[in-house]
Amino acid sequence: MITVTDLAESLGAGLLRVVVPGRGTDVHDVVLAEPGDGDSAGRPGELVLGIGLAGPEAAVALLEGAAEAGAAGVVVRARLAGDRRVADAARRLDTALAEIQPHVSWAHLVWLLRGVVDRAAAPGGAAPEGWGSHGDLFALADTAAEAADAPVTIEDTRSRVLAYSARQDATDPARMSTIVGRRVPPEVLAHYRAAGVFRRLARSGEPVLAPAGPDGTLPRLVIPVRAGGEWLGSIWVVVRRPVPADRVRRLTDIASVLALHLLRLRAEADIARRLTAGALRTALRDGAPDPGGAPLLPAGPWRVVRLTSDGDVPDVRVQLEVWESVVRRFGWHRPLLTDLDGLLYGVLAEPGPDRRPDDPDDAPGSPAWLRHVLGRVRPHDAGLRAAVGGLARSLSELPRSRAEADELSRLPGAGRPAAGLPADGVVALEDVWDAVVVERARAAIGDDPGLLGSPLAALRDHDRAHGTSYLATLTAWLDHYGDPQRAARALRIHPNTLRYRLRRLGEAAPVDLSSPRVRLALRLQLAALE
Repeated sequence: MITVTDLAESLGAGLLRVVVPGRGTDVHDVVLAEPGDGDSAGRPGELVLGIGLAGPEAAVALLEGAAEAGAAGVVVRARLAGDRRVADAARRLDTALAEIQPHVSWAHLVWLLRGVVDRAAAPGGAAPEGWGSHGDLFALADTAAEAADAPVTIEDTRSRVLAYSARQDATDPARMSTIVGRRVPPEVLAHYRAAGVFRRLARSGEPVLAPAGPDGTLPRLVIPVRAGGEWLGSIWVVVRRPVPADRVRRLTDIASVLALHLLRLRAEADIARRLTAGALRTALRDGAPDPGGAPLLPAGPWRVVRLTSDGDVPDVRVQLEVWESVVRRFGWHRPLLTDLDGLLYGVLAEPGPDRRPDDPDDAPGSPAWLRHVLGRVRPHDAGLRAAVGGLARSLSELPRSRAEADELSRLPGAGRPAAGLPADGVVALEDVWDAVVVERARAAIGDDPGLLGSPLAALRDHDRAHGTSYLATLTAWLDHYGDPQRAARALRIHPNTLRYRLRRLGEAAPVDLSSPRVRLALRLQLAALE
């Protein structure tokens, strides 16, 4: 499901901003409202673009028609959306109202929205494999290389290579390393930072000349790619001599076209994440009887993992960004992460019995891989922890695996060595199943002041009245049953003192410790008291 708010957040406030969110209707098409056409108020699920509206009265009339038709929302110019009459009408009708920024053309907005909505509505649209084709970027890189008469790379704001031209003449080692590694080498980045290149790119739309650098790095002419005041990326041209002004103008024109492509790719990727997260929420909450109902998941079986982050990150969206950054850095390029009821979850693929012999056990997105990742990351961020639920062999078992992951995350001291649990931050159900069983029994027993008539009630009252330690003595005896020496050491008393206490507590409340069932029941009740 894609709402008007989803679309606006994906494109960015520099292009489209939501004024009234409305009822959150799913958007599945984009239509134009032609002036004077009474039938252009849209149909259910359509986003209506109010092109050429004469004034606020026309905008209100379009909103009323869209609301009556069940349209998903209306987009108008900022001057109309800022009119109180228009905004009040949208709130009264509970219809989404968004504004297009003054510098954005309707043609560009239609192209962007159409691409995002069409991708989302395509079969298997929630699966990220078909999203974000970069073929157009490589074609633009070749066009820019032809305009500059020099090799070109297109990079994002993090100096990651998005595309590069086929032309390889007049190149240098830095360009080759950048193309092979898909990222500018650290020493070259440091050189450009010291020269103030990135600072100028972030603040201005003017071309920047990056000076020659270490190891034979040639100068670069850098054309910033911007849209709505936002820096989206850059065109880097390898130059040996000054570039003529007419070629720089052509590169600037190409940067404007490139900005639209980068916006569209970003919006498509963002919508893909939203669709994936929505499908995962449904699977984790409700499950599904047919495994074919969730093409976004890899082949099962699966495990649900509850992900947590200590520190000042109470917002689950911030936690999601933290975990996405971590797992992508270690090779999980299409992470199955989502938030549900204010908590963060992931779905891991467990190697199945029908896997090929050459398939690794620690492939990205598997439980073994997650242990490896946290083992690498936790020395620098000890707050990251994961609780891995039991095996889910079908979609209908995913909610059960999620509930188990929640149980593990609530275990006392989960993930801390002092509690006898793994120190690598990953707690799996099979590792602590006994603690889960005891915790379930303890929770079922609850805080019963009468203790179901067991002798523990009398022993507890005796301890409170006389300052004795009969409950602690009985606990140590049960934990080390048949070994009075270890039980005495746990209490830091002499074994003879232990035997004396056992005789006295038997006088205060007769207990048949020869019965295995009695011993089990007593220990569970003691766990509840603890």
